[in-house]
Amino acid sequence: MTDAKIDYAAVFQGLPGMVALLTPDLVYADANEEFLRMSGRTREQVVGRFLFDVFPDNPNDPTATGMRNLETSLRRVLSTGERDTMALQRYDVESTQCPGQWDQRYWSPVNAPVLDPDGKVVLLVHRVEEVTELIRARGDSGGSRTRVLEAELYTRARELQEVNERLRSAHAREREVALALQEAMLPTRRQGAGHQIAVRYRPAVGSLNVCGDWYDVVDLVGGNRIGVSVGDIVGHGLAAAGVMGQLRSALSATSRVAEGPAEALDVLGRYANVVDGAESATVVTTFVDFDRHTITYSSAGHPPPALVHPDGRVEFLDRATDPPLDARPDPMPRPQASTTFSRGSTLVLYTDGLIERRREDIDKGLARLADSLVHHRNTDPEALADAVLLELLPHGGATDDTALIIVRL
Repeated sequence: MTDAKIDYAAVFQGLPGMVALLTPDLVYADANEEFLRMSGRTREQVVGRFLFDVFPDNPNDPTATGMRNLETSLRRVLSTGERDTMALQRYDVESTQCPGQWDQRYWSPVNAPVLDPDGKVVLLVHRVEEVTELIRARGDSGGSRTRVLEAELYTRARELQEVNERLRSAHAREREVALALQEAMLPTRRQGAGHQIAVRYRPAVGSLNVCGDWYDVVDLVGGNRIGVSVGDIVGHGLAAAGVMGQLRSALSATSRVAEGPAEALDVLGRYANVVDGAESATVVTTFVDFDRHTITYSSAGHPPPALVHPDGRVEFLDRATDPPLDARPDPMPRPQASTTFSRGSTLVLYTDGLIERRREDIDKGLARLADSLVHHRNTDPEALADAVLLELLPHGGATDDTALIIVRL
């Protein structure tokens, strides 16, 4: 049996229970035989049709909420990429033999995502268990007391769903607070004034776990110079946002007095050793000298910046890479390297959410980034940033936070 090829289509049709597959547009892609039998529909009446055209709410019941609740659950799965278990639902179904007659039905639905290698939701698994007969049987045999208990059960199920909604709302508010805190601690537009700079931050879609991705632009002392940095804190939520703020502020201050980026990261690493939550934080910083047309850089475990030359050549700045901030022996100096640029070149710094995908080598992500940068290199930084995010992030949204900063040199 281990050598035999499994017929997954046959497995799907043989699943014990009602199971259907929906596209992200909520159109039926398939339904197993049990689903068709229990719903009283043929395959032609279901597959290829919009979910709520097949199963609308009972128009005779002004209190019907089954359609709205189901759509909310399915949209949540699409946005979060996570399974959603619904409370017991009353969802009446129109009789196929007697149009206009609606049968009172009770269901227990579960909705789950099918993800592609990039983490994008490509299908929705909609599994339902009908409990109508159970409720009717208990009601017929138990008299008024049983009907009261069943009514209470249904009420409690609805209350549970409302509690879950309130919890999600509370988590969403915490996420908004963390995002607001994170945005408040990012650099102001006064830094780097006079240069063409575009910045973008995209939190993971549907995630409550706001991460510590950050960027910074600093005006350096002496000449026409700026420091450009990007970092990533391991962790989630308000705590990660707080650590991010501490490290960003420390690097911003250090860069103004350090001789170069390596010294700035060395001091930052010493500081990170005494900051709870800064473990394994990564950062790359570049010192850009517009008078000398040089970029000096150093990286602490972070993906390499990209330098796009006017002729379309992409140079990844990867000759000064060291372990993350707290993962190296203290006495050893951090590496530092320099490169030159021509007027019209573009410097791009980013966090790993832009290029990394599950079960994929990072070189493929870097190649995608290089192709996108070359293709759009003649656009202004703002348009370039939008194009890069559109082409590199999954269409369903990023599964990890992403920070991006683009400087036209």
